[in-house]
Amino acid sequence: MSDTNPVSHPAWSYPAVLYEMNIRQLTSEGTLAAAERHLFRLRELGVDAVWLMPLHPIGEINRKGSLGSYYSVRDYYAVNPEFGTFDDFDRFADTAHSLGLKVLMDWVANHTSRDARWLAERPADWYERDGNGEPLVPNGWDDTAKLNYANPAVWQGEIDAMRFWVERHGVDGFRCDMAMLVPTAFWREAVRQLRGVKRNIFMLAEAEQTDLLVDAFDACYAWEFHHLINDIAQGRRRVWDLRNYIYADRERYPRSAMRLFFTSNHDENSWNGSEFQRLGGAAEIMAALTFLLPQGMPLVYTGQEFGYDHSFAFFDRDPMVDPRPGHFTELYRLLCQLKHRNAALQAGERGGSFIEIENNAKDCLMTFVREVEGNRVLAVMNLSPYTVHADFNTGIYQGEYADAMNGNRVAVPCHVEQDMPPWSYRILIR
Repeated sequence: MSDTNPVSHPAWSYPAVLYEMNIRQLTSEGTLAAAERHLFRLRELGVDAVWLMPLHPIGEINRKGSLGSYYSVRDYYAVNPEFGTFDDFDRFADTAHSLGLKVLMDWVANHTSRDARWLAERPADWYERDGNGEPLVPNGWDDTAKLNYANPAVWQGEIDAMRFWVERHGVDGFRCDMAMLVPTAFWREAVRQLRGVKRNIFMLAEAEQTDLLVDAFDACYAWEFHHLINDIAQGRRRVWDLRNYIYADRERYPRSAMRLFFTSNHDENSWNGSEFQRLGGAAEIMAALTFLLPQGMPLVYTGQEFGYDHSFAFFDRDPMVDPRPGHFTELYRLLCQLKHRNAALQAGERGGSFIEIENNAKDCLMTFVREVEGNRVLAVMNLSPYTVHADFNTGIYQGEYADAMNGNRVAVPCHVEQDMPPWSYRILIR
């Protein structure tokens, strides 16, 4: 799909790696102050932006578990006391910015809690109502109340609340929950006003609708990719399905669109298990793949940087226990370095073209090149649980490379023939 009106993304976002921070589970304290102490190590890892799950007070009506859902927002203009205070948030943001990290805030525009301040303080028509005048419950989430986007006052109320966090607390952007459930026209107006406050605001949609990428969002989720790699790891799909997805995705979205690739996030981890439970032996190669695909921005979720194999409780305290750096820490450090040092892997329209190299086992192997302006990344990936005898011709891509994972020099011949163990891969750069 060509760009009729390409978005100009913030410069920092093109080579960026995003980290989703679950404040509740990151530390034993579960607070912003405790989370602040982790920012330096995340910057050392290679993270560029931290997305905080919602920070607002949580509703009590129909509250889930002992602490409730982050996504049942009681007051857009307050900080959940569970996490700390405005001062704690400001210190967190100041420290992040001093390290060169951007801070993205999770925004829930579709609904509030059922005891939200707006229900008491705003006119009744700020909410969709049932025949008894009660606020409608969206999508079966009975701890929430659906806002009424037929009312323009709701649009401006949401935008004003978002502006509050940008103007007074320095937020650099928003990850927008279930963005497809409110009108795209609202998001366009919100972004227009927000960019009047901070020109380089970054917007991420938890959705895949292509119209959201026109004059509204910088990036959107790649949910289809995520479910596809789970299916491949579990033997339900094969690599040709992934190949078809990549080409179809290229046709669906503008060249400038950024796509968020991930092996885990808060929803998948809590409801469908950790990446190790879902992907098994494919966890590492699929993590690497999220850093290599066209237009992609990779996501690391809380605990993944330690290889922490646990499905966090969503509505209760369930903090990491003694997380220690290990193999996956080094893996993500190298992948972040790979992303930053290679222009071919930038997101959006700046990244290199995706060129497949024909091979003898297209149901198992992906062999491809990403290349732009003299920078080339060559990937050879056995995305299967089988040992595969790989046979392919590199043609014009033969030559001297460096192995991205160990720095060794590698001579790639015109004709490559080798056995590849299950879920093995090589990433070569020049």
